[in-house]
Formats: sequence, C-alpha cells, structure tokens
Amino acid sequence: MVTTPNLFGPGYSLATLTEAINIIPNLWGRLQEYNLFPAEGITTRDIAIDLVNEYLTILPEREPGSPATVGRNEDRSVLSFRVPHIPHEELVLPSDVQGRRAPGQIGPDTMTLAYQRKIEAGRRKFALTLEYLRMGALKGIIVGGSGKTLYNLYTVFGITQKSVDFVLGTPATDVDGKINEVLRHIEDHLLGEMMTGVKALVSPEFFDKFIAHPVIREAYKYYAATGAQPLREDVRRQFPYKGLILEEYRGVGQLIDGTTARFIAAGEGHAFPLGTTQTFKTYFAPANKDEFVNTVGMDAYAWPVRTDDERGWRIIMESNPLPLCRRPQVLVKLTSSN
Repeated sequence: MVTTPNLFGPGYSLATLTEAINIIPNLWGRLQEYNLFPAEGITTRDIAIDLVNEYLTILPEREPGSPATVGRNEDRSVLSFRVPHIPHEELVLPSDVQGRRAPGQIGPDTMTLAYQRKIEAGRRKFALTLEYLRMGALKGIIVGGSGKTLYNLYTVFGITQKSVDFVLGTPATDVDGKINEVLRHIEDHLLGEMMTGVKALVSPEFFDKFIAHPVIREAYKYYAATGAQPLREDVRRQFPYKGLILEEYRGVGQLIDGTTARFIAAGEGHAFPLGTTQTFKTYFAPANKDEFVNTVGMDAYAWPVRTDDERGWRIIMESNPLPLCRRPQVLVKLTSSN
C-alpha cells in the first residue's frame, strides 16, 4: 500500500496529495501495458494539431540550363480538440473507521488509512476510464463514460473508416488475402511514420471464429503445440499469423447508469500499427483549481475538503485526459458477416 502523508497533521500540502495519487500504479489496462498512448502534459484545456499534406513527386531529369521544376506549397489545416474534464469524489467519514480494524492489520483503523484506500479506489476508477477512452481512440470513435461520443476521428479528419469483412463463416474465404488487405492499408497510410508490426485486438467471438476457420485451424494447432508452450501460456490470448498478431481482448466496464460496456463489440476487432512515434498520444490538461492554472497537466489530482457539517472529508479528485490517434487512416476495423 502506498504511503500517504498524514491528512490531519502537519506537513500536508496539495502537492503531496496529488503526488500520492500519481505514484499509485495503473494496474488495469492492456493499452497501458503496451504504452501505445504515451502521456504528454499540456498547460491548456485545448490542443491544436497541424494537419500538413505534403506533395511527393518523382522529379524529371532536364537538360543542363533548362528550367527547374517548382515545388508546390503543402496544404495545411488546424484541428482543435477540447480535453474532457472527469471529476470524481470519495467520502471519508468517522463511521468508516470508528471501532473497526484496519484491513489486513491487527490494530484499529485510522482516518489516514481510510483516506489512502479511497485514493487507491479512485485511482483504479481513473485507470479503467482511461483504458476505455484509449480503446475508443484506437477504434477511431472516442466515447466517454456518459455514453456520449466525444470525438469521431473519421469525421474530424474527413476520412472514411477502413473495414475488412473476413467472412469467417465461409470455408473458402481467402483469409490470407484479407490479412494482406489489412497490412497493406496500414502500410500505405503511415504517411512517413514508422512501425514495427501490426496487432489486432479482437473480441472472443472473432478470435474463436478466426482460429476455427479451415485455413487457420492447422496453423493454430501447430502454434499451440510448439510456439506458445501451452503448458505455461494461455494460447487463447495471442496468435501471430502472416504478419498480423491477433490478441483476444475482453475489457469491460460499468457505466454510470449501471449498464455494462464492452470495450470491443462482439464479433469485431481493431488492427493498428505497433512501434509508432507520433501516431498515438494521451494529453493531460491541468486540474480545474487555482493552484494548477497554466501548469503542466498530470495524470490525476486529489485534494481534501472538509464536509459541510465538519464531520469528515470529501476527497476531490479529477483527471483531464484526451487520448488521440493522430493518423486515424491507419486504423482498421475487422468484422465477420457470417
């Protein structure tokens, strides 16, 4: 358990409490493990992205002294995004502590320990929320915890979403050709970016259909028997085939209205490039509090406020994240119509 300063004694400061919430590791989220969306703190609530379309042409040869070809000016446009504000509160009351033993300890509970548990609970909620937002950015449509679409990146960038129907219910489907279509589309739309490979996070339903297809079945059996060392690894999770790494993704979360949200819809998957340097980013704006005006944004913030009846403490917490895919052309949706 992370050690936090004594909330009710000397030495308390807003900075140390904010530091306390930020040193709690983000334990939830496959995209966090990949570090696919590296964090960048910003000092404003808005970000602007310059969209530059350069013209590359093969230059013709000319006789010495002939007029040279003249380059065209690149097209430029600016895309603006407002960073979402996500506030949250936890409450610490004497009834949470009075006459109770501290979890996992012999001695009595304390308000400081209760505060620490609330901070950790809030941090886990922010981690789950961030994974949900990042998965939205990976799909090209960022949906908030309210169920509202925050940004449709295809609309913002003025492009059409690429989707490939694998038709996995048909034995004669050219699965290799479908994979090549995915890989070539991503390669063609890197636009000067680099990558080290292509991964597809897919629903369990898509994964099961994929490995059950007649073209794939024998290759998967061989992989499960030799390459994956099945006695030590869960071979459901990942399967590399023909340059595409498929991984089963089962992320779910509960929305504020009580409904359960699957991060990837049943029967679908989403392919994206790995090893990029400029394509994916998570921006963090500063907290909505005077001490943090024009400072570089952090992952999350926390500070205590006395309850109105002065019996306990409200822990004010917030995060201001915006994960973005700055090249949504490289995102490919995988489906199977049968």
